[in-house]
Amino acid sequence: MSELGVDPASMMRIISYFDELGESAADADTVVRFAAVLAECSVGSRWPSGTVIRYGALGDPLDSRDTHGPMMQDLEVWIERSGVDHALDPVLLDRLRHTLRMVDVTSASRADLRLGDPAMIEVILSDKERREDRVRAVELLGLDPGRDLRVLAIYAEDAGPVAELLERTCSARFVRSVTSGNLTVILMQAPFESRRLCDVLHAAIVAEHPASQRPSGGRGPWVGIGERVSVHAAPTSWIQARRALRFASSTVYGRRAVEFGRLGPLDLLADVPLERLLENRGVARINALAASASGAQDVDTLEAFCVYGSLRRTAAELHVHHSTVASRLTHVEAEMDWNLGDSIDRFTATLVLMLRRMALSSAELAASEVVGG
Repeated sequence: MSELGVDPASMMRIISYFDELGESAADADTVVRFAAVLAECSVGSRWPSGTVIRYGALGDPLDSRDTHGPMMQDLEVWIERSGVDHALDPVLLDRLRHTLRMVDVTSASRADLRLGDPAMIEVILSDKERREDRVRAVELLGLDPGRDLRVLAIYAEDAGPVAELLERTCSARFVRSVTSGNLTVILMQAPFESRRLCDVLHAAIVAEHPASQRPSGGRGPWVGIGERVSVHAAPTSWIQARRALRFASSTVYGRRAVEFGRLGPLDLLADVPLERLLENRGVARINALAASASGAQDVDTLEAFCVYGSLRRTAAELHVHHSTVASRLTHVEAEMDWNLGDSIDRFTATLVLMLRRMALSSAELAASEVVGG
């Protein structure tokens, strides 16, 4: 603190200091110790339960014990400065109190909250709950009510590796709840750019679960990513995450992670019932073509062509001669009555492939009872 002035930049340095502590999953002892080092004097805290934590200027513990003083209604924090108070001491105390409130439920009280976490997450995600109940659940889960939140829906036989990937990739706070049907909900508070998050997850999942090792369309992992919203608008992000999940697929060129905000008008397709998708003439014909080994190869080539846009680029990606690509596409054109040189037919092919991926994924999600509005 002796190196800080009283300007806004110094104030922001204190705020950032405690934000980093909160996001690092530090426990209460660590937060108070680092506060004392920053203040360059003794700092203490006391919870309504009577637990006291105090550290000296060098980060040395002074006393941490249970006391039996008068019961308090709120967390108490203080600075024991022997000289003149620093002008930014109130800022330090405010951020210390805020950070300790966050870690109190995520460290010291975690044993009491573990069994209740799924129920509290359901309160946060439900638009039928009272606002005051949602506010209480946000507090108990240690979420920062002043920071935006996004909801991710993960479908996988084992969502653990995907959650671990998120923790390695993003500086964020996570609360997880596994529900029936292999659906994992992640509440994520981090200023991570949505498109980058989506692309990183997609690439990582493809690397670990290549489509060639899996039956067409099946078993994930798939991730639907809702938009960043206030914590009190979490139900909206949850709906968006589940809608985005319908567009995820394990086909060779399908997306394993889909961001709702990137869908744009394609989101309208999420309202199409599974039965309508399966009954679509184009989807039925492309599925029939993909039923044989050679036909499946032709459909994969068509998907690649729709992604890369040219014979030579597609051939390079598939490691075949461009004449082989042309031959396979000619077979598809004959079966589907398309002319891929025509812009309308090329758009139709892209749309049919997307509907097919949605049908495959939606059928599996519906079987697991995880599709919701």
